[in-house]
Amino acid sequence: MAQRPSWQGHLKLSLVTCPVALYTATSSGGDVHFNLINPKTNNRIRMITTDPDTGPIERSGLVKGYEVSKGEYILLTDEEIRSVKLESTKTIDIERFVPGDEIDRIYWDNPYYLAPDGKLAQEAFGVIRTALEKSGQIALGRIVLSTRERILALEPRGKGILAYTIRSDAEVRRPDEIFGEISSAKADPAMIAIAEKIIEQQAGPFDPGQFVDRYEEALKGLIADKQKGRKVVAAQAPEDTNVVDLMAALRASLAGKDKAPAKAKSAKASPARRADKPRTRKAG
Repeated sequence: MAQRPSWQGHLKLSLVTCPVALYTATSSGGDVHFNLINPKTNNRIRMITTDPDTGPIERSGLVKGYEVSKGEYILLTDEEIRSVKLESTKTIDIERFVPGDEIDRIYWDNPYYLAPDGKLAQEAFGVIRTALEKSGQIALGRIVLSTRERILALEPRGKGILAYTIRSDAEVRRPDEIFGEISSAKADPAMIAIAEKIIEQQAGPFDPGQFVDRYEEALKGLIADKQKGRKVVAAQAPEDTNVVDLMAALRASLAGKDKAPAKAKSAKASPARRADKPRTRKAG
Protein backbone atom coordinates (compact mmCIF):
# COMPACT_ATOMS: atom_id res chain seq x y z
CA MET A 1 0.00 0.00 0.00
CA ALA A 2 1.45 3.34 -1.08
CA GLN A 3 2.16 5.79 1.72
CA ARG A 4 0.23 9.05 1.67
CA PRO A 5 2.37 12.17 2.10
CA SER A 6 1.76 14.50 5.03
CA TRP A 7 2.77 17.48 2.93
CA GLN A 8 3.64 18.22 -0.71
CA GLY A 9 5.49 21.22 -2.05
CA HIS A 10 9.00 22.22 -3.12
CA LEU A 11 12.51 22.01 -1.67
CA LYS A 12 14.60 25.07 -2.50
CA LEU A 13 18.34 25.65 -2.19
CA SER A 14 19.06 29.15 -3.52
CA LEU A 15 17.85 28.97 -7.14
CA VAL A 16 17.63 25.14 -7.27
CA THR A 17 14.07 23.91 -6.69
CA CYS A 18 12.37 20.53 -6.96
CA PRO A 19 8.97 19.07 -6.01
CA VAL A 20 9.10 16.98 -2.83
CA ALA A 21 6.76 15.02 -0.57
CA LEU A 22 7.02 14.69 3.21
CA TYR A 23 6.08 11.41 4.89
CA THR A 24 5.83 10.57 8.58
CA ALA A 25 8.82 8.41 9.52
CA THR A 26 7.14 6.68 12.45
CA SER A 27 3.85 4.89 13.05
CA SER A 28 1.48 5.70 15.88
CA GLY A 29 2.66 2.44 17.45
CA GLY A 30 0.72 -0.15 19.34
CA ASP A 31 -1.70 -2.78 18.04
CA VAL A 32 -4.00 -2.67 21.05
CA HIS A 33 -6.69 -0.01 20.71
CA PHE A 34 -9.70 0.27 22.99
CA ASN A 35 -13.23 1.55 22.40
CA LEU A 36 -15.65 2.70 25.07
CA ILE A 37 -18.35 0.05 25.55
CA ASN A 38 -21.55 0.05 27.59
CA PRO A 39 -21.19 -3.23 29.56
CA LYS A 40 -24.98 -3.48 29.97
CA THR A 41 -25.66 -3.60 26.21
CA ASN A 42 -22.18 -4.39 24.81
CA ASN A 43 -22.68 -1.47 22.42
CA ARG A 44 -19.87 0.86 21.40
CA ILE A 45 -20.45 4.39 22.67
CA ARG A 46 -20.81 7.15 20.09
CA MET A 47 -19.44 10.59 20.90
CA ILE A 48 -22.09 13.07 19.79
CA THR A 49 -21.15 16.70 19.06
CA THR A 50 -23.54 18.79 21.11
CA ASP A 51 -24.36 22.49 21.42
CA PRO A 52 -25.36 23.26 25.04
CA ASP A 53 -28.29 25.40 23.81
CA THR A 54 -29.57 23.57 20.72
CA GLY A 55 -28.45 19.97 21.30
CA PRO A 56 -26.73 17.57 18.84
CA ILE A 57 -25.18 19.17 15.74
CA GLU A 58 -23.41 17.87 12.63
CA ARG A 59 -19.62 18.39 12.67
CA SER A 60 -19.68 19.42 9.00
CA GLY A 61 -21.42 22.66 9.95
CA LEU A 62 -18.83 23.72 12.54
CA VAL A 63 -16.08 26.33 12.22
CA LYS A 64 -12.99 27.08 14.30
CA GLY A 65 -13.01 29.83 16.91
CA TYR A 66 -10.23 31.76 18.66
CA GLU A 67 -11.18 32.92 22.17
CA VAL A 68 -10.33 36.62 22.62
CA SER A 69 -12.07 36.92 25.99
CA LYS A 70 -14.22 34.69 28.19
CA GLY A 71 -16.98 33.31 25.95
CA GLU A 72 -16.11 35.61 23.02
CA TYR A 73 -14.67 34.01 19.87
CA ILE A 74 -13.39 35.15 16.51
CA LEU A 75 -14.80 32.63 14.03
CA LEU A 76 -12.67 31.33 11.14
CA THR A 77 -13.65 28.97 8.35
CA ASP A 78 -11.21 26.45 6.88
CA GLU A 79 -11.14 28.52 3.69
CA GLU A 80 -10.13 31.63 5.63
CA ILE A 81 -7.37 29.74 7.43
CA ARG A 82 -6.08 28.40 4.11
CA SER A 83 -6.02 31.96 2.75
CA VAL A 84 -3.04 32.76 5.02
CA LYS A 85 -0.13 32.33 2.62
CA LEU A 86 3.55 32.13 3.53
CA GLU A 87 6.32 30.91 1.25
CA SER A 88 6.86 28.05 3.71
CA THR A 89 3.26 26.90 3.18
CA LYS A 90 4.38 25.18 -0.02
CA THR A 91 8.17 25.63 -0.10
CA ILE A 92 10.95 24.42 2.20
CA ASP A 93 13.53 27.14 1.59
CA ILE A 94 16.90 26.11 3.05
CA GLU A 95 18.17 29.15 4.95
CA ARG A 96 21.19 27.95 6.91
CA PHE A 97 23.62 25.08 7.50
CA VAL A 98 24.77 24.21 11.03
CA PRO A 99 26.79 21.39 12.65
CA GLY A 100 24.42 18.74 13.99
CA ASP A 101 25.91 18.76 17.49
CA GLU A 102 25.05 22.46 17.85
CA ILE A 103 21.33 21.65 18.02
CA ASP A 104 20.44 20.64 21.57
CA ARG A 105 18.55 17.33 21.57
CA ILE A 106 15.66 18.86 23.51
CA TYR A 107 14.72 20.83 20.38
CA TRP A 108 14.43 17.79 18.08
CA ASP A 109 10.77 16.90 17.57
CA ASN A 110 9.02 14.62 15.03
CA PRO A 111 10.86 12.74 12.25
CA TYR A 112 9.79 12.66 8.60
CA TYR A 113 11.13 11.29 5.34
CA LEU A 114 11.57 13.76 2.50
CA ALA A 115 11.58 12.34 -1.03
CA PRO A 116 11.38 13.68 -4.60
CA ASP A 117 7.80 13.99 -5.81
CA GLY A 118 7.86 12.48 -9.29
CA LYS A 119 10.58 11.35 -11.71
CA LEU A 120 11.32 14.84 -13.02
CA ALA A 121 12.27 15.95 -9.50
CA GLN A 122 14.91 13.28 -8.92
CA GLU A 123 17.91 14.99 -10.53
CA ALA A 124 17.58 18.28 -8.63
CA PHE A 125 16.73 16.39 -5.42
CA GLY A 126 19.86 14.26 -5.88
CA VAL A 127 22.02 17.37 -6.29
CA ILE A 128 20.68 18.93 -3.08
CA ARG A 129 20.87 15.66 -1.10
CA THR A 130 24.44 14.89 -2.21
CA ALA A 131 25.65 18.44 -1.55
CA LEU A 132 24.08 18.25 1.91
CA GLU A 133 25.83 14.93 2.54
CA LYS A 134 29.21 16.29 1.49
CA SER A 135 28.78 19.34 3.72
CA GLY A 136 28.45 17.13 6.80
CA GLN A 137 26.03 19.68 8.23
CA ILE A 138 22.34 20.00 9.02
CA ALA A 139 20.22 22.15 6.70
CA LEU A 140 17.57 24.35 8.32
CA GLY A 141 14.43 25.52 6.53
CA ARG A 142 10.84 26.37 7.38
CA ILE A 143 7.58 24.54 6.73
CA VAL A 144 3.93 25.11 7.58
CA LEU A 145 2.36 22.01 9.17
CA SER A 146 -1.02 21.92 10.91
CA THR A 147 -1.47 25.70 10.81
CA ARG A 148 1.97 26.30 12.35
CA GLU A 149 5.25 27.35 10.77
CA ARG A 150 7.97 25.02 12.01
CA ILE A 151 11.74 24.92 11.63
CA LEU A 152 12.75 21.83 9.67
CA ALA A 153 16.17 20.18 10.06
CA LEU A 154 17.34 18.11 7.06
CA GLU A 155 20.09 15.49 6.86
CA PRO A 156 20.82 12.70 4.32
CA ARG A 157 19.39 9.25 5.08
CA GLY A 158 19.90 6.49 2.55
CA LYS A 159 18.81 7.74 -0.88
CA GLY A 160 16.56 10.40 0.64
CA ILE A 161 16.51 13.00 3.37
CA LEU A 162 15.53 12.65 7.02
CA ALA A 163 13.65 15.72 8.21
CA TYR A 164 12.97 16.66 11.81
CA THR A 165 10.67 19.42 12.98
CA ILE A 166 12.53 21.56 15.51
CA ARG A 167 10.79 23.00 18.56
CA SER A 168 10.91 26.74 19.03
CA ASP A 169 12.60 28.25 22.07
CA ALA A 170 9.19 29.23 23.47
CA GLU A 171 8.13 25.55 23.52
CA VAL A 172 11.04 24.39 25.67
CA ARG A 173 10.69 24.75 29.42
CA ARG A 174 13.71 25.97 31.37
CA PRO A 175 15.54 23.16 33.23
CA ASP A 176 15.59 25.16 36.47
CA GLU A 177 11.79 24.83 36.63
CA ILE A 178 12.32 21.13 37.33
CA PHE A 179 15.95 20.82 38.45
CA GLY A 180 16.04 23.86 40.70
CA GLU A 181 15.32 21.89 43.89
CA ILE A 182 17.93 19.18 43.24
CA SER A 183 20.70 19.22 45.82
CA SER A 184 24.12 20.54 44.77
CA ALA A 185 25.92 18.24 47.21
CA LYS A 186 28.70 16.16 45.64
CA ALA A 187 28.14 12.41 45.39
CA ASP A 188 30.46 9.96 47.18
CA PRO A 189 33.45 9.28 44.83
CA ALA A 190 33.57 5.62 45.90
CA MET A 191 29.92 5.15 44.97
CA ILE A 192 30.45 6.92 41.65
CA ALA A 193 33.36 4.56 40.86
CA ILE A 194 31.16 1.50 41.46
CA ALA A 195 28.33 3.02 39.39
CA GLU A 196 30.81 3.61 36.53
CA LYS A 197 31.81 -0.08 36.62
CA ILE A 198 28.14 -1.09 36.49
CA ILE A 199 27.73 1.13 33.42
CA GLU A 200 30.74 -0.58 31.79
CA GLN A 201 29.16 -4.00 32.49
CA GLN A 202 25.88 -3.01 30.87
CA ALA A 203 27.34 -1.12 27.90
CA GLY A 204 26.50 -2.44 24.44
CA PRO A 205 25.31 -1.47 20.94
CA PHE A 206 21.89 0.04 20.42
CA ASP A 207 19.52 -2.43 18.76
CA PRO A 208 15.92 -1.12 18.71
CA GLY A 209 14.75 -4.63 17.79
CA GLN A 210 15.58 -5.75 21.33
CA PHE A 211 13.14 -3.29 22.85
CA VAL A 212 9.51 -4.41 22.64
CA ASP A 213 6.50 -2.95 24.40
CA ARG A 214 6.17 -5.50 27.22
CA TYR A 215 3.07 -3.76 28.55
CA GLU A 216 1.29 -4.13 25.21
CA GLU A 217 2.36 -7.79 25.02
CA ALA A 218 0.86 -8.32 28.47
CA LEU A 219 -2.36 -6.60 27.35
CA LYS A 220 -2.55 -8.93 24.33
CA GLY A 221 -2.12 -11.89 26.68
CA LEU A 222 -4.91 -10.56 28.91
CA ILE A 223 -7.23 -10.14 25.91
CA ALA A 224 -6.41 -13.66 24.65
CA ASP A 225 -7.12 -15.14 28.10
CA LYS A 226 -10.49 -13.41 28.32
CA GLN A 227 -11.35 -14.48 24.76
CA LYS A 228 -10.71 -18.09 25.79
CA GLY A 229 -12.76 -17.70 28.95
CA ARG A 230 -9.81 -18.00 31.30
CA LYS A 231 -9.88 -16.33 34.69
CA VAL A 232 -7.80 -13.17 34.84
CA VAL A 233 -5.04 -13.37 37.44
CA ALA A 234 -3.62 -10.11 38.72
CA ALA A 235 0.10 -9.73 38.06
CA GLN A 236 2.38 -9.74 41.07
CA ALA A 237 3.44 -6.26 42.08
CA PRO A 238 7.12 -5.50 41.50
CA GLU A 239 9.39 -5.53 44.52
CA ASP A 240 9.84 -2.31 46.44
CA THR A 241 12.95 -0.63 45.04
CA ASN A 242 13.42 1.76 47.97
CA VAL A 243 17.17 1.72 48.68
CA VAL A 244 18.13 1.92 52.35
CA ASP A 245 21.86 1.21 52.01
CA LEU A 246 23.00 2.76 48.73
CA MET A 247 26.57 1.42 48.92
CA ALA A 248 25.32 -2.12 49.58
CA ALA A 249 22.94 -1.87 46.60
CA LEU A 250 25.76 -0.66 44.33
CA ARG A 251 28.07 -3.49 45.40
CA ALA A 252 25.34 -6.09 44.91
CA SER A 253 24.64 -4.70 41.44
CA LEU A 254 28.33 -4.85 40.56
CA ALA A 255 28.42 -8.47 41.72
CA GLY A 256 25.75 -9.30 39.14
CA LYS A 257 22.81 -9.81 41.50
CA ASP A 258 20.65 -7.34 39.58
CA LYS A 259 21.06 -7.82 35.80
CA ALA A 260 23.36 -9.65 33.44
CA PRO A 261 25.79 -7.46 31.46
CA ALA A 262 24.14 -5.93 28.39
CA LYS A 263 27.17 -6.84 26.21
CA ALA A 264 26.52 -10.53 26.67
CA LYS A 265 22.91 -10.19 25.53
CA SER A 266 23.19 -7.60 22.75
CA ALA A 267 23.40 -8.74 19.15
CA LYS A 268 25.75 -6.91 16.82
CA ALA A 269 24.16 -4.27 14.64
CA SER A 270 23.58 -5.32 11.05
CA PRO A 271 25.62 -3.61 8.30
CA ALA A 272 22.48 -1.83 7.05
CA ARG A 273 21.71 -0.46 10.49
CA ARG A 274 25.27 0.75 10.97
CA ALA A 275 25.12 2.53 7.62
CA ASP A 276 22.09 4.52 8.78
CA LYS A 277 23.52 5.36 12.19
CA PRO A 278 22.29 8.86 13.14
CA ARG A 279 24.79 11.54 13.99
CA THR A 280 25.51 12.12 17.64
CA ARG A 281 23.66 15.12 18.97
CA LYS A 282 24.51 17.28 21.91
CA ALA A 283 22.68 16.30 25.06
CA GLY A 284 20.47 18.85 26.78
